[in-house]
Amino acid sequence: MSTKDKVIAIIADQALLEPSDVTLDSTPEDLGIDSLGLVESIFSIEEAFDISVPFNANDPSESDFDISNVGTIIAGIENLISQQS
Repeated sequence: MSTKDKVIAIIADQALLEPSDVTLDSTPEDLGIDSLGLVESIFSIEEAFDISVPFNANDPSESDFDISNVGTIIAGIENLISQQS
């Protein structure tokens, strides 16, 4: 499973949707994911990829990690994975 597919599966699971319902342009709000759901998604992503996401759950706008849509989340995860290698 590719990074993209794995991230989409995690986000879809959190949103109680099918992965096919999640597009790269979907925002967490579009998918019905609230702030707690977003934090849970980030934790699941960290576990799945064994990475640490620089995400400030108390103030997401202050984070260095772009969570504006699924595509930017995937790009950020891929970047963190490549930095670890």
